[in-house]
Amino acid sequence: MKEQEFLQALNSYCEMKRMKFHLKAIFFDMDGVLFDSMPLHAKSWIKTFSEFGLDIPRYEPYMNEGSTAYYTIDKMFRKYQGRTVEKETAEKIRIKKYDYMASLPRAGNIDLMPEFVEHVALNGIDRWVVTGSAQSNLIDRLNEAYNGYFERNKMVTAHEVKIGKPHPEPYLMALEKSGFKANEVMVIENAPLGVESAKAAGLFTIAINTGPLDPAVLKNAGADIVYNTSIELFDNRDILLRNLTVEYI
Repeated sequence: MKEQEFLQALNSYCEMKRMKFHLKAIFFDMDGVLFDSMPLHAKSWIKTFSEFGLDIPRYEPYMNEGSTAYYTIDKMFRKYQGRTVEKETAEKIRIKKYDYMASLPRAGNIDLMPEFVEHVALNGIDRWVVTGSAQSNLIDRLNEAYNGYFERNKMVTAHEVKIGKPHPEPYLMALEKSGFKANEVMVIENAPLGVESAKAAGLFTIAINTGPLDPAVLKNAGADIVYNTSIELFDNRDILLRNLTVEYI
């Protein structure tokens, strides 16, 4: 992406919000942004739902990525069986999916994201995680996998939210918890529901397409910028930081 395109997107955001922008923090989604865990989530969801008589397409977990487990379960039953799911059944599905996910091999880091996070940190930008995941084996690994650049007290997870993505609650909670203003933060997401959540919270949002979805899905969800890969994000790191650490009108 050319620098001019990025500046145009940022200026459009500022004009719409009628405010200046000065980057102080980046809010990162976790699954599909920091960890290459979405194939594992998808496999676990598909296997779990099939055991409860629900066959879903391979792309569905990616479309619902970032939401809470209960949101996903309820949505899939409504969509593919035309009914709501009992609370007891939903809880059994949630636990079964969690257990399947925990039994799978550990997810690796998304390509070049440790390097990108380090670059961000060395430029004085704060790092927060905003995830719909409750998978403790991933959450607990973040600080280790990312060389100490993510602190547990700088995270909003499924354990803390009541509604979850695509509702703006997670990102509004992150703003409140961090003390940053909307014009001091940008979001890096990879899922349409996550993009919708961040945009509903009034945040400038970059999407990286690390799954099987058409990039247009992320753009249509409201992303200000869409990069085709995490590598493309890394290649544009200097453009991002050079332009996001100055003020615009």
